[in-house]
Amino acid sequence: MLRQRVLTALVLMALLLPTLVWSDPLPFALLALAFCAVGMAEWARLAGYGHAGVQWAWALGWLGAGVLVLWQLQQQAWTLAPGWRGFWLLCSACWLLLLVLSLPRAQAPAPLRQPAVLGAVGFVLLLAAWLALVELRVQGALFMLSLLALVWAADIAAYFGGRAWGRAKLAPAISPGKTRAGAWTALTAALAYAAACAALPALQPNFFSLLAQRYGWGGMLLLAVLLVVLSIAGDLFESLLKRAAGVKDSGRLLPGHGGVLDRIDALLPVLPLALLLLVL
Repeated sequence: MLRQRVLTALVLMALLLPTLVWSDPLPFALLALAFCAVGMAEWARLAGYGHAGVQWAWALGWLGAGVLVLWQLQQQAWTLAPGWRGFWLLCSACWLLLLVLSLPRAQAPAPLRQPAVLGAVGFVLLLAAWLALVELRVQGALFMLSLLALVWAADIAAYFGGRAWGRAKLAPAISPGKTRAGAWTALTAALAYAAACAALPALQPNFFSLLAQRYGWGGMLLLAVLLVVLSIAGDLFESLLKRAAGVKDSGRLLPGHGGVLDRIDALLPVLPLALLLLVL
């Protein structure tokens, strides 16, 4: 299993790295578009669409919408109009509502148990995550990676913290493997990482140095905590959907890792809020 995970990670790295060094954000946008289209098919599966043809119909519809948005982005020189602020606010509010209504009860609200409703929600939220990711890439590859690394650092810290000190479960009805100790370790690591990004000139400019300029150090650290809490909640929400669908992984595209959603679930609620913080 470990060898499989490492090989898959190396293949993904080989695909991703050229799009990060390329000055034009288009290659990265297209690669992310392809992966998120697969993620849409996986979301449709978790929503309750058992037939592969229906799952890929959702994916193709999503891909078509993404291509239209991408074309519009290129026409606008990769810069979104100020009116998109409302879209980021709406998506962030939607995520907050989903998480508050679902996680404490370990069950999605009744309307979300309808495949069409859950599919439509996923359609919009995946589009928002992809668009936010592209806009971060437009700011620079290192700028984008500085935000993504917060989620990755928190996830790694949670894993090792949970193994070392984890006894009390964080959400046993949703994901028995996650512990409270892991969550606290994730928050601690995230705060240290965000502080380093804002303090060390060699790492700047980055997402957290910009937040520190706009909101002060205290505000930046509070926002880093909020982003990590959302990443943990996003992971739990996907686990909830998988448990409801009776599956272990969202898909099989990534050997040793599962599906696309299994790799980006923690990022989905984080990305729209990150864009909202940049445009406020």
